[in-house]
Amino acid sequence: MKLIGFCDRDTAVALRLAGLTEVYTPEGNNEKDIWFDLTDRDDIGVIFITEKIAESLDKYLRDFRIRNNIPIVVEIPDKHGRRKDHVDFVSHLIKKAVGIEVSKK
Repeated sequence: MKLIGFCDRDTAVALRLAGLTEVYTPEGNNEKDIWFDLTDRDDIGVIFITEKIAESLDKYLRDFRIRNNIPIVVEIPDKHGRRKDHVDFVSHLIKKAVGIEVSKK
């Protein structure tokens, strides 16, 4: 299973430095096209997506998370930092799988 990045150019550089070999950056308004191409693939295990792009794909992302377990979609902050209304879906997945809540103090 592959790790994929779906983010802006600056975050793409950071993800490539971290070792991701496949990183997609939207040009114009083609976020939905890239999203559907990525979610149709069977070889992806995790998609790292910036919160800004996730916000623009809100309805599609929500529907995908309800219907699919894989790939796991992890929302990451961009160069401007974490959004104020951020929801940590990874902690939710851990709680769902293990039965305990994970929190940072």
